[in-house]
Amino acid sequence: MREVLGELLEWWSDGQSVGVATVVATWRSAPRPAGASMLVGPDGTAVGSVSGGCVEGAVYELAQQVVDDGAPVLHRYGVSDGDALAVGLTCGGVLDVFVEKVSRETFPDLDKVAADIASSQPVAVVTVVAHTDPTWIGRRLIVRPDGAEQPVRGGLGSRRADDAVTDDVRGLLAQGRSTLLTYGPDGQRRGEGMRVFCSAYAPKPRLLVFGAIDFAAAVARVGSFLGYRVTVCDARPVFATPVRFPDADEVIVEWPHRYLRRQAEVGALDSRTVITVLTHDPKFDVPLLEVALRIPVVAYVGAMGSRRTHDDRLARLREAGVTDDELAGLSSPIGLDLGARTPEETAVSIAAEIIALRWGGVGERLGATTGAIHHGPDLARELPRT
Repeated sequence: MREVLGELLEWWSDGQSVGVATVVATWRSAPRPAGASMLVGPDGTAVGSVSGGCVEGAVYELAQQVVDDGAPVLHRYGVSDGDALAVGLTCGGVLDVFVEKVSRETFPDLDKVAADIASSQPVAVVTVVAHTDPTWIGRRLIVRPDGAEQPVRGGLGSRRADDAVTDDVRGLLAQGRSTLLTYGPDGQRRGEGMRVFCSAYAPKPRLLVFGAIDFAAAVARVGSFLGYRVTVCDARPVFATPVRFPDADEVIVEWPHRYLRRQAEVGALDSRTVITVLTHDPKFDVPLLEVALRIPVVAYVGAMGSRRTHDDRLARLREAGVTDDELAGLSSPIGLDLGARTPEETAVSIAAEIIALRWGGVGERLGATTGAIHHGPDLARELPRT
């Protein structure tokens, strides 16, 4: 919902009702991930997408119907052998889409949730999308971390269900992960009868770019496009300026290893943090990588340089006491083999490696491979019973 939140909040603030369709589960080659949303506004305007065009027409009509009668609907879209070109996903995927009416009456806390997201405060919105008791469907729970001013608001239907879901959602919120959860009708850990969708809005993942060079500007631009909060850090104030890095969220003038060590000590790095070392200068790289490779939580550490630079860097790091196990966490030379030459092409190569490692891709041409296109934990899931 993040990508359509601005339009939704504007209509909500005007007292209008909006049809909101959200992908809550996907299987096989579904084109959009869980959490993707489409709005149908009071003037008939469609904003966003749930399938990249495959089923938008059908979802649009369903959203209008839901706004008219107020009853939320969970609908599955996919392909059957005899219906491959009708209202379905010709790519072969399957989507579960939850369609609801959103207004001041149905979602009174939307403005507070939007404020949390805008200020990078973690918040999760949990919605009942299926239940044996139809009166539970559409009920909502707002979950924030322990210690927040209002850690839990709303309710799903019972204290037991609220407590069970809150415990699970706090873990998802820490990871910034949105997903569908299944419980018994009253929140029992075993059994079926209630399905809830958790939309987790964690702060943006961090991309730390060390080295204020032209390649860093391109990496910052691509990282921002991919949704990262980008920090550029360099010890040289003449190069590390906001003017040279307009796409960075912050530009830090400090010795890189000192900055990174302090960020680790204050808990500002997590399992989604990406570190790129682009200076290819030993006096910066070696002390920085000593710190980076000993931070267990980060998702990726990559370093730029030729193969000769890479070999020299490894030797220097070993002399500094970095172990082979620690060196195994280094992606160097950085990026995938795309034949990149320009800073922009190199930034795409680096981004491609980060994406592949995040989702389990292999970096080969899709036309030369077989099997599933989309990687991730959902591939292992079976279609749920309906």
